[in-house]
Amino acid sequence: MKRIADTGGIVEEPSWSLLLDDELEIATAAEHWRRITTEMKERETLAPTNAHAIQRLVLAYIIFERCSREVAAHGAVAKPKRGNPKSIARLSPYFTAMREAGADAERLEADLGISPRRRNTVGKVVKRAIKTTASAQYLKPVK
Repeated sequence: MKRIADTGGIVEEPSWSLLLDDELEIATAAEHWRRITTEMKERETLAPTNAHAIQRLVLAYIIFERCSREVAAHGAVAKPKRGNPKSIARLSPYFTAMREAGADAERLEADLGISPRRRNTVGKVVKRAIKTTASAQYLKPVK
């Protein structure tokens, strides 16, 4: 895992090569991660606890894109098998997975405040102030 410079070291980027096999998908996932974390940092909504939700959002994007390529190539309806008179046309499993990934991404975007409609509902991350006392200023930390 490595920290993205634009996010100020707040969240670590997952090792996409452990989750994905295709090099193009790994590069796409890294780009999605960078774009999401940068936007959240600029709006001051990025927190370490959001890391896993952002990872799930990126994976939903990847699955949506993977399934949409399959649907674009073969259609949303799977053709009936040849030679079987009882076979019927059915909804493609890729189409179903694509719709579910899209719904998951939409829900996560709303939870993280990424979608334009939900941006104002997400609160900014409260930065904790370090309390200093007179004795803390007098004593220096031991290294």
